[in-house]
Amino acid sequence: MPRKHDKGGLVFWGLLALLAIASFISFWLVAKKMSPTPPRTLVMTTGSADGAYHQFGLKYQALLKLHGVALTLSNSTGSVENLARLQAGAADVGFVQGGLGPMATAAHTRTANFEAVDDDWAQATPLRSLATIGHEPVWIFSREPKLSAGLGALRGRRVAVGVAGSGNQTIALELLGNYGLLGAQLEPLGGTELLTVGGLSAADLLINQAIDAFILVASVQAPAVQKLLASDGLSLASLVQAEGLARRLPYFQTVVLKRGSVSPLLDRPADDITLLSTTTNLVVQEDLHPALAYLLLEAARQVHRTPSLLARPGEFPSPQGTDFPLSDESARYFKNGRPFLQTYLPFWLANLVQRMALLILPLLALLLPMLRLLPWLRVWRQSRRLYRHYGELKFLEQELMTRALSAPERQHALERLSRIEQDIQSTRFPLDFSDRVYTLRQHVDLVRSKLATPDP
Repeated sequence: MPRKHDKGGLVFWGLLALLAIASFISFWLVAKKMSPTPPRTLVMTTGSADGAYHQFGLKYQALLKLHGVALTLSNSTGSVENLARLQAGAADVGFVQGGLGPMATAAHTRTANFEAVDDDWAQATPLRSLATIGHEPVWIFSREPKLSAGLGALRGRRVAVGVAGSGNQTIALELLGNYGLLGAQLEPLGGTELLTVGGLSAADLLINQAIDAFILVASVQAPAVQKLLASDGLSLASLVQAEGLARRLPYFQTVVLKRGSVSPLLDRPADDITLLSTTTNLVVQEDLHPALAYLLLEAARQVHRTPSLLARPGEFPSPQGTDFPLSDESARYFKNGRPFLQTYLPFWLANLVQRMALLILPLLALLLPMLRLLPWLRVWRQSRRLYRHYGELKFLEQELMTRALSAPERQHALERLSRIEQDIQSTRFPLDFSDRVYTLRQHVDLVRSKLATPDP
């Protein structure tokens, strides 16, 4: 009798094949979708080569290089161009001045129109803020000491407002408009002349008396700010309406430059100066790899945690006052600190260990149920093997009872009995099967004895 096909074996190997396919798909999904390898290059849009944004970018570049990530810096005219590049996907990370993001715009719309703005609209942006990294005050330098009473004194004067299309120009025009120096189409009124120049170039024009005032939006570390603060013969406006303007324009707050903080020896400034200020946002693409987001946050902490003339130690980076929705990684970073693995392992090793953990967990989720099923399947297979051998023995006994076997048929039947006995001996059955195995061997001996007995 030919040996029957082992259906139990097919089921067993089919389940193993299914497990292998499921494991491969799981590995692929996790590796490619859930936990891809972080890219080794990033593009950061900064600002002008002589501006604070670019200087910050150079520090980030050096810190990321220590972890094997190449940060390419791309100069720009400022925050407006940075925001455009980020929205177009031409940069992965960049600095954006406060007041330009969707949350600030929504707040401004509520204040101006006295109507609510749908919060979903603010969340629709593909950009996320990692943190605010510092104050970005509005510095109004001039040769006119009466500016503290208001910017109306600039009527008929030559005023530098920043590079065309920059965030600096946007804020400067808004301030001048609030003081009645611009018409409905943003044209200067009363003979006021606006120059679209900024940075060190505008600072040099003011120092050389080629212009009367310069409205500069920049951090205190900006080279132009440092140069103007150290120059003689200039006045830094402390607007008496600063608090009112901060209420009118919600993306502003006020900060105070304390007397003598620039130079105690020269008593500079000679009085406390109240400045309007925005905050600088460190903005990234929403789909930036989480490992790189944490790396940028740690770089931000090292670059911006030091105190300045306007910030206390450790005040920045901060999750407060962002103009874009805060990234999930930032929320976890400011709540729990650096990821555990990145605290104790090098960046790429920590990322590798984390990815391996993510790869193994789905596999374990598949393996555990399968491992619980395999013992039952093994018992089922062995039971089927015993039942199959019993079926063969029953078939032989029926043949012996119904007809006389020829010598070759008897020899073939004995060989089949030997194969059954060898299979039983070579198979490791559980202890629970001992009685059934013993009974089967007795039946084999019984059938063999019948075959050995000649027919009457």
